[in-house]
Order: sequence, then structure tokens, then C-alpha cells
Amino acid sequence: MRRRSRWLVAGALALTMGMAGCTGDDGAATSGAGGLPGPAGGGGAYPRNETLYTSGTQWGPPNSWNPIIPGYAMGTVGLAYETLFLFDPQKTEITPWLAEKGEWADKTYTLTLREGITWSDGKPLTADDVKYTAELGKIKAVPYSNLWTWLSAVDVVDPRTVKFTFSDPRIQEWENWLYENAIVPKHVWESRSEADITTTANEKPVGTGPYEYLTHDQDRMVWKKKAGWWATKALNLDVKPNYIVDIVNSSNEVALGLLLQGNMDLSNNFLPGIANLVKGEFKIKTYYAEPPYMLSANTAMLIPNTTKAPMNDVAFRRALASSIETKKIVEGVYGNIVRAANPTGLLPVWDQFVDQSVVSQNGFSFDTAKAKKTLADAGYKDTNRDGFIEGKDGKPVKLSLIVPAGWTDWMEAARVISAGAQAAGINVVPEFPDAGALDDARTAGTFDLVLNNWAGLSNTPWNFYNYVFQLPVQKQQFAANFARYENKTAWDLVQKLARTAKDAPEFKTTMSELERIHLTELPMIPLWYNGLWAQFNTAHWTNWPSSAGDAPKDLPTTWNNLWEMGSIKMLTQLKPVA
Repeated sequence: MRRRSRWLVAGALALTMGMAGCTGDDGAATSGAGGLPGPAGGGGAYPRNETLYTSGTQWGPPNSWNPIIPGYAMGTVGLAYETLFLFDPQKTEITPWLAEKGEWADKTYTLTLREGITWSDGKPLTADDVKYTAELGKIKAVPYSNLWTWLSAVDVVDPRTVKFTFSDPRIQEWENWLYENAIVPKHVWESRSEADITTTANEKPVGTGPYEYLTHDQDRMVWKKKAGWWATKALNLDVKPNYIVDIVNSSNEVALGLLLQGNMDLSNNFLPGIANLVKGEFKIKTYYAEPPYMLSANTAMLIPNTTKAPMNDVAFRRALASSIETKKIVEGVYGNIVRAANPTGLLPVWDQFVDQSVVSQNGFSFDTAKAKKTLADAGYKDTNRDGFIEGKDGKPVKLSLIVPAGWTDWMEAARVISAGAQAAGINVVPEFPDAGALDDARTAGTFDLVLNNWAGLSNTPWNFYNYVFQLPVQKQQFAANFARYENKTAWDLVQKLARTAKDAPEFKTTMSELERIHLTELPMIPLWYNGLWAQFNTAHWTNWPSSAGDAPKDLPTTWNNLWEMGSIKMLTQLKPVA
């Protein structure tokens, strides 16, 4: 691993020198695609001390600014559109944002908006916008459509007050909705049909956030700071970069080269050889100065498409789980900057709720011989003696495992998974489509096997099980249950968990039941905990979040769905280098 890290750092340095030599006749950095300045800000279009260059979120050209449907351009939610509350995953606290306060009374929740918030077109944010956004959940294709199985009505009390009435007050699930879903302007969206709402690119986003759309191209998304952001007056917060240029990822190695030459300020990619970078003279910093360097972010899981044979067979899924040597991924691919996941997949912050007896009885571990026996006992045989099993119908089993092209860590992990499966007699072949094609296959359910890590930081472990077991399964699965696994008992328990306080004895017993079902059925196979990849170059911006002393502690990330976990505050703490 050490040799590999040194080689990649040396390669990145060579790339840096090569890119530094790409200048025009006047010695200025060349422009990027479509006449936009290159990452170094060539041509002076974006003053370097006013511009934050980022990467790590977008793996394809920006093509959507629709905050309702996942897959939108970096910053659509967080920079342009905002949520009612923020959640701090380190303090596990939820705090008001667009909302001034919210209060429960039996089966009602009354929410009060802050005064004086306006949309980027100058019109005021009102209770009608909140009501309209919540009622978009009545459209089945909207990711939070399940909201309306337990929310019965939304009423506007006055321009700043909304009352939500619940048939089933799910305290935890509601809190999760409050900080995960952006509010949209009714006056812009109400003329759109249901189909348009879930398919529109929304190319002219009208939001309440500190930035507005400036331009985009095949290789970047550019946001410009707007005047009069409400939080400056209300909370004394002021975002420091006037421009944010998010570079579309081509590979982790290219991101590493840009970071090393100072043309990238924040990379949220996995970058190899991070120990050498942090300890070297590269001006590269991470949240922790020592291993594991990164905060923990989410659980990487292997997801089988349970609508296809043999993935619809629990015995096959358990054999597949036993074939994977996660230790090789943790040590060989990541060099121990990640941890192997608990078999339940729950992040370490929820260890108190893991039923160790359930894990002991139903958990899985790497055991090739056990995987082979499980397959044989279930009737899977290698009758043609090619080293791989055939299905119960006698046809050869050849499965594709997809991860996005350019995700070098996951590509290597996929190769480890493939090798382990093949050793057990399961012909798994890794494939690396572009991110857009993978998103389409995952959403439509046309894949065989896919790696996914959307089970991450949250105010409650309910969110993890909602991701695993959510019903009903839709034709298009945008944000949960990509395995398309149907278990009504498990889904009922998830809903029970949502309405149970975490300090109630019933919470632990419900968690135990869900852990047992998950480990027995394995609709998703937990493998490792991904780090919150965040590497910053201090040449142009300082005061980055870190564990040191009185440094800011906000999440240092641009990943979609994490701005509302306080990452937006990172932009208010940064300081430009003179």
C-alpha cells in the first residue's frame, strides 16, 4: 500500500507540472470548456481570492437544478434552495434555519418562519410555499411521498405560520424531513404538471440561499454570491467566497493533481496517498491530522437487485456476503483510512443500539468455504465445470457489479468483491459506466449488483432502515430501497421506530427486530464505513474545519444532502489569503 501511495503521489506531481505548463502565448492559464476560465481562474474572470474551487460531488455535466429529485447539480440544495432546519451530526442537534421555531402539541406541529426572507426574484417566502412543498409529496414519484401516509393536513395559519396535522405523529421521521427537504417557491412551481415537477431540469432556480446560478458547462457548475441573503441580518452569517466553481470529476487522480497545484481548494474525492500529502510540504490539510484523517460519513453497501434471479434468493445473497473479504478493501484499497462496517451497517454513533446477540446469531463474515456450501445446499451447482455456478434453471449465472467510472477506490473495491465472489463460484464481473448511466440503472432497477452509500449521517437510525426497507416499491426508486426488496413486517417496524423516542425501552427492541430481519434476509450487504473525504489546500483559503483547538467544526463538504448538515456554515468561516 505504501508503494502504491508513493507512486500515485509522484504521478500526481508529474501531472501537476504538466498542467502547469499548459499556458497560452501570454503565459496565462488557458481557459476551460466553453470559454469559462480554467481551474486556475485564467483570464481573471473570477478573482482568485474571491473564488472557491471545489470537486467531489458531480461525476457528470450539470443537467438538473431540480431540488425535488436527487441528481441535481452541486449546491442546488444548500447554496440556492434551503431547508427549514439544519442538523449538526457531531452534536446530534437540529437547529432552526428558514424556520424560526417549531412546536409539537399532541398530533399537530406548528412551524413559524423567520421574518424577512425573500426568494431570489424578490418575492417573500411565506407559509404557502411550505404548504405547497409538503403537498408535493402527494405525487408518488416524489421521494418523500411516504410522508402522506401519516400526515393528514397542512394549513396556513398566517403568512409566517403553518400547522401540520398528523394521523400518526412520527417524531423522528418528521424531524428528518424538516432538515432534509428544500422548500420551493409556489409561485414558480404551481404552474407545472405532476410529470414536469419530477422531470424538469429547472434551469433557472429561484431559491432563498446565499448563491444564485451564474453559468455551467460540461466540466463545471458556477454559483455567484447574491446580495441580501437573509442569514446575514438574522444570524450575522456571511458567506465569504463570491464565486464557487465546482469542477466535474473525471477521476480521483485528476482531482489530486488540481489540489496539489493549488487550482482546487476543497476536494471531496477519495484521494490516494493522503498520509504522504498531509505530512508533506503540499499545503494539504484534513479534518484530523492523523489516521483516519476523515470524519465518518456513510455505510458502503453491496446492493443486489432482488427482482432478478438469483438475487431474489436469500441463500444466494448470504453466500455472496460470505464471499467478500472486506479486510482486503479496508487495508489494500484504503490503507486503513476506513473501517469495516458492523454487519448491521449502522454507523458507530449508533453502537448503543446494536443487539450483539442478534449479530452473533445472524451476522456474516468472510468464509469462502461457507459461501460454497451455502450455494450447494441451496441447489446451485457447477454442472459444466467452468468454475462458476449455474442458476436453478440450469443457465449460467453472470452478474454485473457496477460502480461509477473514475471512482478509483470503488473500482478497486469492486475488483476485490468480484475476485472473492468468483473464488466462491459466483461469476461477478465489475463494470464502470459513467455516473449518469449508473444513476439511471439504479433508479430504474435494471442493474444486477451496485455499490451504494446513501445510508449515512442522520439524526436517527430510523433513516438507515427507511433507506433499506422503504415501501411501496415504485417504478422509479430515487432515494431508497434500491434493492427493491419487499417485506411488510420490516416496513411496519420502520414506521414504529419513527414514532418512538430514542430513550424509550421500545426503541431498542424495535431496533433489535429490524437488525434481525436485515441480517437474516440481507437485502443490502454492509461492507465498510466511508470517510467524509475532505482535503483542502490552504494556499488561497484558510480557517478550514478541523479537530484542532478552536478551529471551526462544521462539515467540510460539498456533497449534496450535506449542506443542510451545517456545511453551509463552513463558507461563512473561510478566510481568503491576501
